[in-house]
Amino acid sequence: MSAHESMEHAEHAEHASGSNKKIALLIAVLALFLAISETLGKGAQTESISKNVEAANLWAFFQAKTIRRTVVLTASEQGKLTLAGTTDDALKPVVQKQVDDWTKTAARYRSEPETGEGTEQLAEKAKHAEHERDEATAKYHHFELASAAFQIGIVLASATIITGMIALAYVGGVLTLAGLIMTALGLWWPHLVHLH
Repeated sequence: MSAHESMEHAEHAEHASGSNKKIALLIAVLALFLAISETLGKGAQTESISKNVEAANLWAFFQAKTIRRTVVLTASEQGKLTLAGTTDDALKPVVQKQVDDWTKTAARYRSEPETGEGTEQLAEKAKHAEHERDEATAKYHHFELASAAFQIGIVLASATIITGMIALAYVGGVLTLAGLIMTALGLWWPHLVHLH
């Protein structure tokens, strides 16, 4: 091998080494973004599950309160019928008091702002929990797509080192941008693009 050939070989090796360092840096950056998107995705998934359970529990409580209210209203109506049909003057005030108590209880079951446990308040809380669940689910889907983009980018960048095809690294770079966009959408605008 001549000195000239040796020099060309060394220059080629040095150039390849520099390219490989850039690709390795791209892989490291992709791995960092992957870790971030995976962490955000798991957090969003956990939030979605938690809010789904919360909403289900609130709707179950709402249904129980509605059933209790219906039973009390039915008893009140039955009391009114009893009151209308009775001729016993001693019984009338007792039945009227019971009807009044049942009516007040039914009204309290419908709206109880001081405890937040009336059916109106429970329905509002359940709808809010559903909204938060939907928000977290939308975020989760974006983070999952971002993770997939970063993973594919890592594979393509790694393949660049093996094959020497720089085009694969450029595609990996484009996927990095796509992953960053999906992460940003998940963080700030999860309903801008509907994914599910």
